Amino acid sequence: MDSSAVPGIDQVRLERWMDANGIGKGPITSLTQLAGGTQNIIAKFERSGAPFVLRRPSVTPRAKANEVMAREARVLAALAGTNVPHPRFVAVCDDPDVLGATFYLMEAVDGFNAVTGLPELHRSRPQIRREMGFAMVDAAAELGSLDHEALGLGDFGKPENYLSRQAGRWMSQLESYTKHEGWPGGEGLGDVHTLADYLSANLPPDFKPGIMHGDYAIGNVMFRNDGPQLAAVIDWELSTIGDPLVDLAWVICTWRDPAWRDLPVLVVEPWEGFPAIDEMIQRYADRSQRDLSHIDWYIVLACFKLAIILEGTYARAFSGAAPKAIGKTLHETSVTLIERAHARLNRTVWQ
Repeated sequence: MDSSAVPGIDQVRLERWMDANGIGKGPITSLTQLAGGTQNIIAKFERSGAPFVLRRPSVTPRAKANEVMAREARVLAALAGTNVPHPRFVAVCDDPDVLGATFYLMEAVDGFNAVTGLPELHRSRPQIRREMGFAMVDAAAELGSLDHEALGLGDFGKPENYLSRQAGRWMSQLESYTKHEGWPGGEGLGDVHTLADYLSANLPPDFKPGIMHGDYAIGNVMFRNDGPQLAAVIDWELSTIGDPLVDLAWVICTWRDPAWRDLPVLVVEPWEGFPAIDEMIQRYADRSQRDLSHIDWYIVLACFKLAIILEGTYARAFSGAAPKAIGKTLHETSVTLIERAHARLNRTVWQ
């Protein structure tokens, strides 16, 4: 029987495992579940006066959830000693006899997520909000500059033909949603076929592989409480080796800007002061050796890919596998992302 108030975490078994691995002493206290979506369970607790965060798949996990969790742990461990802000990795457990799934421990991060609300310091000063946006770009540029092979991540992904695979891979994903009876189909998103054709016909000529976060948006970073700097980049479950410019494009495609309609998610208030998207791109250009002449192609890809990923929740809602209200909100987000992608089609070269 689970002795914990948090689903999927048996406190007694967790204590025994930590004892065996020399991680603190005595009882676990203040065990609390944190918000973290429906795909994973995230909990915070203390032991020996030190705060820890545990991350594991949900009690009804997706396929390959344990593998994904192990990959998250691996990339966090590899980032130790780099200048990329991240939660410090503590340990990983792939023995299902402990908690029934792969899980890992990391140190708790002292900071806040801007989507859940800004502290008074950040809420009252537009200049701090401006620097928050640039801090996100700086972290993306730093991540993209790392030598993944030197960090032991040479086999962490398949960068060969990474960009040329994207259009077909995500159109196939969209087609797979037809198994959910009642889903109205991809036509409800807008003209995705034109985007797929554009992506295939206008591939950047080359790229230098590097570490990608894979879901780099303002909802997946924590800022310091005492200033605009990042405390940590979090939620590394989509990380891989690919083209790091996709991370920059992901920030841009989810950013709030007068150039396009607001998304119904990732809302931060007040927004005044945050840099415009072209300022964000210029900041990255100033801090990276990567060629940004095709950045608009990457933005189209990011909008296209994220829209299809989010549409999956909408499709699953028709078969009762996801909440209908969340599915509807994410569908609206997907439609807006497709609109944003079309708005960039005629800007093949960033200036």
